[in-house]
Amino acid sequence: MSSPIATISKIGEHDGQSVTLRGWLYNLRESGKLLFPILRDGTGLIQGVVAKNAVSPEVFDAVKTLTQESSVIVEGKVRADKRAPGGYELDVSSVQVVQKVPDSDPYPISLKEHGVDFLMEHRHLWVRTPRQAAILRVRAEIIKAARDFFDERGFTLTDPPILTPAACEGTTTLFPVDYFEEQAYLTQSGQLYIEATAMAFGKVYSFGPTFRAEKSKTRRHLTEFWMVEPEVAYATLDDMMELAEGLLSFLVKRCLDRRRNDLQIIGRDVAKLEKIEPPFPRISYDDAVKMLQEGHQTGALENKFEWGGDLGSPDETYLSSKFEKPVMVHRYPASVKAFYMEPDPQRPDLALCVDVLAPEGYGEIIGGSQRMASYDLLVQRIREHNLPEEAFKWYLDLRKYGSVPHAGFGMGIERAVGAEAAEESKVCECIAGTGVVKRGHTVAEQLNTRVFDACCKVIGGQWRDHCPQKLFKFVHHSHRLAAERIALEVSSCRWNEMLVNAGLSQRHAIQDCSMASAVAEDHG
Repeated sequence: MSSPIATISKIGEHDGQSVTLRGWLYNLRESGKLLFPILRDGTGLIQGVVAKNAVSPEVFDAVKTLTQESSVIVEGKVRADKRAPGGYELDVSSVQVVQKVPDSDPYPISLKEHGVDFLMEHRHLWVRTPRQAAILRVRAEIIKAARDFFDERGFTLTDPPILTPAACEGTTTLFPVDYFEEQAYLTQSGQLYIEATAMAFGKVYSFGPTFRAEKSKTRRHLTEFWMVEPEVAYATLDDMMELAEGLLSFLVKRCLDRRRNDLQIIGRDVAKLEKIEPPFPRISYDDAVKMLQEGHQTGALENKFEWGGDLGSPDETYLSSKFEKPVMVHRYPASVKAFYMEPDPQRPDLALCVDVLAPEGYGEIIGGSQRMASYDLLVQRIREHNLPEEAFKWYLDLRKYGSVPHAGFGMGIERAVGAEAAEESKVCECIAGTGVVKRGHTVAEQLNTRVFDACCKVIGGQWRDHCPQKLFKFVHHSHRLAAERIALEVSSCRWNEMLVNAGLSQRHAIQDCSMASAVAEDHG
């Protein structure tokens, strides 16, 4: 093939020219003497056209017998077509089959619907689909934009260790590692270490993997994820809130400028993203408690939130639903926050900290604080938290030798990607690898995922032909949270028409969900 090699994303630059594409068969349609192979090359999709009377019998038969995800090198002429998804089609003239997927062992992820459990077990293949690829391209853009944001503002990148001798956020979520017959841990955060480099450079940030040993299977949690963490000497809590506000706005604008097409592939409502610009609403923890208690009084929240508790997922979702932009909740009780946070001088029972909650219910995407500057107070807090003082000797040195007020925050990349790119995605879709593939979740948790996914598809109109009665059969064995979610959706009347058509009433549906909750609780 003598034509120049092109990519689908840049195919418009070759209108009317012959090009060579190297990629894979995504799908194949046939209409009489015409074949329509849909090709992908990692940058996008394009429809090819193979007319039987325009190519040799060998080429026509080679395309006709292709199987999904067979690898091919295709030559053809680019033709503009307004009806085509990308505005162009490829009139195929020749094809070289690099590897044909055998009919006896077909590609496992067909174009029909699959459950998330199945897709996660095949994550190494799932990333090939257009939506997953678009999410990961947005992720790459966010990572680059985050680096650009800090680099352009005079921050120095410093890399903390991944193996650490002590906890940063608490000992209950540590992954232990046998380190040459000594106990070490996979890092929860690079923060403690970049506090040291902040005293050397003034403004620093780290960017790397972090680990939390939380056996959770929600759309918000991962055990392995990536964090960007800035740390600034002579900075206050207010400085960090302004920095976080600037960072998030910068990331959104960058993706709107450079990844709008990927956002459209994902199905993201870009109008919501366009509203994310400074200033962000800021509310105190005290104000947040009042809002949550009012929500309970009106029936919007099942449980009454009491002052002194940490915010859970339903609380974060309720608060963020009241705002079109990320909302900053600041000054939590010190008792529910990490040991190193500076107390509020006006109210020492509060910590000078902030959580940034993403709109649309995606939860906390940034957590930060002003760090404790007093040596004596930090020693006291380490002892109160029963942490090994010897392991923190170097950290205490930072308060002995030139201590200054300083502050920082951490932003989880996967949550940021999920909040920005994919409203209904689980956070596991925002990282390329699966990590530990055999996750070992209970049957109830697996059914919970299936029910939740099925609900999203029904509500989204994608499974209009799927009978709700089948869904409710799952519900009787599902996890309590899934049951509560279904009850909430049913009671909001969004399923009313479908339930009536299926011969079910809202009252019976909610009773089924309540029963599922009880069953789930009885079985743990």
